[in-house]
Amino acid sequence: MMNGKKTNIINDKSFNTISLNINNKVVWINLNRPGLHNAMNAEMIAELSRVYEMLKTDNESRAVVLTGNGKSFCAGADLNYMKSIAEYGFEENVEDGEKLALLFKTVYDCPVPTIALVHGAAFGGANGLIAACDIAIAEADTTFAFSEVKLGIAPATIAPFVLKRIGEFGAKELMMTGKRFKAEEAKRWNLVNHVYENGVTENPLSRILNEFGSSAPDAVKHTKALIKDVQGKTIDESMELTSKLIAKLRASEEGQEGMAAFLEKRKPGFRS
Repeated sequence: MMNGKKTNIINDKSFNTISLNINNKVVWINLNRPGLHNAMNAEMIAELSRVYEMLKTDNESRAVVLTGNGKSFCAGADLNYMKSIAEYGFEENVEDGEKLALLFKTVYDCPVPTIALVHGAAFGGANGLIAACDIAIAEADTTFAFSEVKLGIAPATIAPFVLKRIGEFGAKELMMTGKRFKAEEAKRWNLVNHVYENGVTENPLSRILNEFGSSAPDAVKHTKALIKDVQGKTIDESMELTSKLIAKLRASEEGQEGMAAFLEKRKPGFRS
C-alpha cells in the first residue's frame, strides 16, 4: 500500500469559497461563489491549494471531482482580485503568480485520479484547472476562452499544463486569439476528453467513476505516477523503472489479491 495518513478534509469547515463532500469514496470539490460565476480570487486559490495538498496523504479516496456551483464552472479571475493585483509591484506580482502556478501544479501532482466536470463558462485560469486534471468532461453548451490576451496579458501560469494537454499549435490558436469556443471544439483540441448534452446524452462521469471503483486504488495511483515518470524518457531509459514497478506490484497485497481473484473467478476484495 502507498504510505500516508487518512485526511480529514471533509470535516474541514473552514472553507469559504469552495464546498466539499464525499460519496462512495469520491471527493467532490465544488467552487462555491455562484453569484460571481465562481470567479477565482486569492482566497479560492489558497483554499483549492490546501485541499489538493491534503489529498496527497489521503488513502481512502478513489477519485476527485472538481466542478462549480451555479451557472458556471469558473469565469476566470474575480474583478476585485484583478483590481488589487493591478496595483501590485513587480515582486508582489511574481509572488501572486507563483501561488497560482503552484495551485495548478498541486492539482496536476495529486496522486488520486482527478476529474474536471465543466459547464457554463470556463475562462482564463479555469482552463488551467481543467488542463491540470487527468480527465475533463464538459456540457456541450459550455463556453471556453483563453481570454487573457483580451486584457493585455498572457495565459502564463496555465501554459505548461495547457500545452501538455493540447500541444504547441493548438495552444497557439486558442491562446493567441483569445477566441470563445464551445465544448466540441475543446474536445477536438483535446482540452476536454468527453462532451455530453445535458438531458439528451449520458454524462460519462458515472461510468468513469465506476471504472475507478472496480480497479485497485493503489494500482491506479502507481499507474498515474508511471505515466508521469516515463514522459520524455526513451524506451531504454524506462526499462529499469518499469521492470521494478511491475515486480513490486505483483508482490503487493493488491496484486496478489487481484491475480488470485482472476484465477479463482471471483470479485477481488478491493472492488467497491
